[in-house]
Amino acid sequence: MFPKAKIALFASGSGSNALKIIEHLQKEANFILFCNKAQAPVIEKCLALGIETVVFNRNDFYQTQVVEKYLAARQIDLIVLAGFLWLLPPTLIAQYPKRIINIHPSLLPQYGGKGMYGAHVHQAVFEAAEAQTGITIHFVNEKYDEGEIILQKSVSLSYPPDTPETIARKVQILEHQYFPQVVAQWISENFTKDVE
Repeated sequence: MFPKAKIALFASGSGSNALKIIEHLQKEANFILFCNKAQAPVIEKCLALGIETVVFNRNDFYQTQVVEKYLAARQIDLIVLAGFLWLLPPTLIAQYPKRIINIHPSLLPQYGGKGMYGAHVHQAVFEAAEAQTGITIHFVNEKYDEGEIILQKSVSLSYPPDTPETIARKVQILEHQYFPQVVAQWISENFTKDVE
């Protein structure tokens, strides 16, 4: 029997990626949601699944160590950023080397960095008439979207018919398919099977 990984999911919005990860890995992991927006739809969705939820504000995150202490108390193994937009404090990154994973909706290093998230990325890809876009799943370091890349997957685009909205849908399909797989791979590499 596998010991369950303890995963902290950080999300700020609807939580579609967080929910896909929970759906795929509920047998392999225990989850806690950390959210920086008290009204985010992801909170209600996670509470409905019986998942512990922690809401925090900017002061908690940057001026105190409330969040870091909570992670330590829960003995979190992996942090997964699933639509979380704040830059992580250096102290938090230092405590979880190669144990913080993020997903970005472009083929980094293209269309990364501060302010490049969600619809902003898809609009920029559309305006540049890129032949392809995709996702990048990567470890987190102290700079936006510059951590070591774990996986990239691409999808072809054409104009017409593609619009920023169709680009967003194509990218989300990749996110929902591959993000749970990468987290599952991390679990399989870091949690060994008990011999009975």
